[in-house]
Amino acid sequence: MSDFGFLNTHRTWEDWCGMLLGALIVVSPWFPVQEQPTIVGHQTMILNAVAVGLVVFGLSQLEYVALQRWQEVMTILIGLWLSASPYVIGYSGEGFLRVYHTSLGAVVVLLGILQLWQDWDLNDQDMLKHGQ
Repeated sequence: MSDFGFLNTHRTWEDWCGMLLGALIVVSPWFPVQEQPTIVGHQTMILNAVAVGLVVFGLSQLEYVALQRWQEVMTILIGLWLSASPYVIGYSGEGFLRVYHTSLGAVVVLLGILQLWQDWDLNDQDMLKHGQ
């Protein structure tokens, strides 16, 4: 029987993955797409993607340096926002960006849930030892 022990401990590579996801979200509005965006709120979509990406990147950096549970909860919430933003802001007709932001938001949510699950039973002293 295999041991799934590595999924039970919050590792620093998860924080690096979060930083990579944040960077991908920031540059996502400028990826080449099939059709040019024709939405009215194109600037709003760009601002949203950059802000969400910077928040995901920053939260992952904070988790890498000083792990706290609120960071994981915020990661889950910002991932849910990124998944919902194509429909709330109004660029759900843009096929690539809608799929891209919904998918990346789901990955951010899953990463946040995994990290929260891993750290659920840790006390504050154990969380301070993260990354050492």
